Amino acid sequence: MGVGRWKSVGGAALRVVVVWAVSTLTLLLLAGALPDFQLQSDDGDSATRTAATAAWGAGAFGLLGALVWPLVVRALLLVPALVLGVLVFFLNGSLLLLALWLIPDGRGEADPQNAVVVAAVMSAVASATSTALAVRDDEAYGRRLYRLAGRRRTAVGTGPAAPPGTVFLQLDGVGHGVLRDAMDAGTMPTLAAWAGTTHRLAPWRTDWSSQTGASQLALLHGTNHDVPAFRWYEKDTGRLMVCNRPASAVELQRRAAARTGGPGLLADDGASRGNLFGGGAEQLALVLSVSARRGPGTRSRAGYFAYFRDPANATRTAVSFAAELVRETGQALAARLRGDAPRVPRGGAYPFVRAFATVVERDVVVAAVLGDVLAGRTAVYADLVAYDEVAHHSGPRSGDAAKVLARLDRSVELIAKAAAHAPRPYRIVLLSDHGQSFGETFESAYGLTLRDLVRAGCGLPVSRRARHSASGAEARNALRSALHRPVEGERRGERPARGAGPVVLASGNLGLVSFPDVSHRMSREEIDHRYPGLLRTLAGHPGVGFVLVRSERHGSVVLGADGFESPVAELADGAGPLAAFGPGTAAAIRRTDTFPHVADIMVNSMYDPRTDRVHAFEDQIGSHGGLGGGQSEAFLMWPRELSAPVAVAEAGAGGEAGELVGAEAVHRVLRRWLAEAREQQARGEHDAGEEADG
Repeated sequence: MGVGRWKSVGGAALRVVVVWAVSTLTLLLLAGALPDFQLQSDDGDSATRTAATAAWGAGAFGLLGALVWPLVVRALLLVPALVLGVLVFFLNGSLLLLALWLIPDGRGEADPQNAVVVAAVMSAVASATSTALAVRDDEAYGRRLYRLAGRRRTAVGTGPAAPPGTVFLQLDGVGHGVLRDAMDAGTMPTLAAWAGTTHRLAPWRTDWSSQTGASQLALLHGTNHDVPAFRWYEKDTGRLMVCNRPASAVELQRRAAARTGGPGLLADDGASRGNLFGGGAEQLALVLSVSARRGPGTRSRAGYFAYFRDPANATRTAVSFAAELVRETGQALAARLRGDAPRVPRGGAYPFVRAFATVVERDVVVAAVLGDVLAGRTAVYADLVAYDEVAHHSGPRSGDAAKVLARLDRSVELIAKAAAHAPRPYRIVLLSDHGQSFGETFESAYGLTLRDLVRAGCGLPVSRRARHSASGAEARNALRSALHRPVEGERRGERPARGAGPVVLASGNLGLVSFPDVSHRMSREEIDHRYPGLLRTLAGHPGVGFVLVRSERHGSVVLGADGFESPVAELADGAGPLAAFGPGTAAAIRRTDTFPHVADIMVNSMYDPRTDRVHAFEDQIGSHGGLGGGQSEAFLMWPRELSAPVAVAEAGAGGEAGELVGAEAVHRVLRRWLAEAREQQARGEHDAGEEADG
């Protein structure tokens, strides 16, 4: 054994001794502070004997945690993820009771409540001590991160001379303008430093459906054809499709694979973390399209196991979760006291959804990415949804959202540090799936929902009771899936009933109106015959920007205020109501009009370029899903050594030279960058072969 190996073993042994000593001291302090927790016999013991008892108990607890804990957590992997997080504390307390029972002469004793507290404190202290000791030890730091994600094997083909791997980090909902402002303000110092040195930054324009389901399906699987919105009604199946519903995600992924004929971006030794779709990856964690599966083979749940197998992680995340609940309560109260406008309700389940997105999901996804990097995976794609969830309720440029951006910047920094310890070099690409647009909700501005407006235009009764649309935020159904609860569209009786009137759905500031009793896409003429005032009511409303509907005479037409009407084939970006929405609007409408499941009536809210505001048809002051404002301008940030993302011939539909348009175009760029890494490997092997021959 070499000197370096002995030094490493000696350092590890020293850390074990120090952690054991600190744990023993912690146990002694807790025994003195808690009345129902003792380390002495009833007759009392000397200080030396009590210290020896504490050392025995601390050692037994540490050994049980190392040997038994991973097996117990794996056995409970089928329980809901957040329930597992809660069970961690009780299981940890049970291990402590077992450790105290192993102390000779029955000197260790604690009631169950104190056992849970003591175990949590000891786990946190031991973890903090171990991490602090490893700060200056690069190998120990790497091993700590490696264990954090539960990875034990290194991917084949890694090593110092291996081709670079690629990490794609999706900062959900962060628009290009928001990112630039955050970097300029010092909110995201890590990304600001990269932008000035190692990386380049550019915007890319989303499709009409500017939301995660459409964008990420194309980014990972190459196509988002026939995804008209976040939620839509399919007449041929009578099914309500919702992008963040597991069953819908499975079907969308299947359709994408059938259309492209390929498995996805991550098929070559890839990992998908925290996404709606798998991307063809073998390694999956918190992927919605497989989260509905039950059984030991549910690989998507492996991320929870990898994270919660370390009891210190559960303690840290639980504390952060509670702090986030307090933070949201305080921020919501402060917004109310200041009289912030616009404002949406932030009670009910929202604080828990926010805490899940900004703490639990972030921690588990980041831990999984750390493990992938340290295992040398070829490609990793991860979605961090924290900002998007907060911006929906607080606003995309609010102080609340800025604080989330700062924490995301630290997560990126942590992943970059882990990459320095990886068995292969890594390129980190950052991107977003869409941005967000600010504005008062449609209901708040006009006193009625889009559903109310449609029913009024049809001459149908309108309920006086407020009907709030379900939030389209990605984290809400991810939380319900983690709890094994039914998600939107899965409860019995939620399918739209034929003959019940029009189905009105909202996707941010994009509305969809379908008539389920008609099997085909209704034409303008048919709608006018049945409901003479409906299209005129919608197109002329001040909160509506434009309306798309099929016409028997003109194919399809766009309608707007003041009698504006234009066939889709003749649409121009600068004409009529489209002028406010900027370049690419006409091409985006024409593309969506070709989708088989486009709604009978597509309604886009107004957009005021002077105030940069839209009106969401949901309870969101920061919204996305349609056209107008920052929601359509996502970002792409890539290392300078990669090829330029856009050439003249690669501009998407409706794009100009040097402009990246549509998520499908971005997918082609990401795939090209992965191919460049493979080509680099092939060149290296060829050069090595020539040297050997020489």
